[in-house]
Amino acid sequence: MRKVAFIFPGQGSQYVGMGKDFYEAFPESKQVFEEANECLKMNIRDICFQGRDEELIRTENTQPAILATSIAMMKALEKEGIDCEFTAGLSLGEYTALVKSEGVGFRDALWLVRVRGKLMQEAVPEGIGGMAAILGLSREKMLMAIEKVKDHNIVEVANYNSPEQIVISGEKEGIQLACQEAIKLGAKKAVPLPVSAPFHSSLLKPAGERLKEELDKVKLWDLNKNLVSNVDGKPVTCKEEIKEKLVNQVSSSVLWQDSIEFMMKEGVNTFIEIGPGKTLTSFVKRIGKSIDKPVETFNVNSIETLKKTIDSFGKEVTN
Repeated sequence: MRKVAFIFPGQGSQYVGMGKDFYEAFPESKQVFEEANECLKMNIRDICFQGRDEELIRTENTQPAILATSIAMMKALEKEGIDCEFTAGLSLGEYTALVKSEGVGFRDALWLVRVRGKLMQEAVPEGIGGMAAILGLSREKMLMAIEKVKDHNIVEVANYNSPEQIVISGEKEGIQLACQEAIKLGAKKAVPLPVSAPFHSSLLKPAGERLKEELDKVKLWDLNKNLVSNVDGKPVTCKEEIKEKLVNQVSSSVLWQDSIEFMMKEGVNTFIEIGPGKTLTSFVKRIGKSIDKPVETFNVNSIETLKKTIDSFGKEVTN
């Protein structure tokens, strides 16, 4: 029997044209984009469908654009009777998971992630910070590499994505030195990421504090799904926890691997990645393999992948 988790992507998964096929095919999806336009007083729909790359990759645009696209795709899936017991999202994707869990309203989530994007962008002057993906190095060795360079530079782990990938964040010079140390310790690759700020590092603590002020203005609710938090890889149990975890998430490591392992140990055997891209699916497969847990994975990022997912659920779907 399937035990299902919906998982949602974060920043970096965006591309021009995302969600357009859903907008044209499903009234429920169309309504999501129309509501986003109205709520944000901007044409987020056109930014997603036909905007310029440089417009879409501005953090304050990217975050609400991905959230709206993911929710629009999810609405089409839910229409077919497919639901989940657990949910989680990578960084920004945690807000989409929170909407799915009914812990926050869609309109409030849109407004929050737009503000969050601006605060994260403004927290560190451009050119000061950076990030890099380290491939094929254990957590222990990655922390050893950071230890060697941390006296002169801020370098921290931003994401534990899978057994094969760790992302580091901090000051640019420190990132370069940590990459060199990681290669010396056996990393297969160290890839600088094209980002505008050192996300999920202590350099963004001021952004988290300012986000707290914005969260105080928003109504939060107890969740109706098991939402697994980026901050500790454990379920959020009540609405009082939501605010603290979202504030900490801005400057804390994203424990994605831990979150997926927790769900697998709770019996989740089917993961549906909903939203642009398919990176999370590849992480899930690697994590499952590393702890010897067989899993099924699906993507819902196009009409074609939506149909494949619906077909595979077959008679289990109740219309």
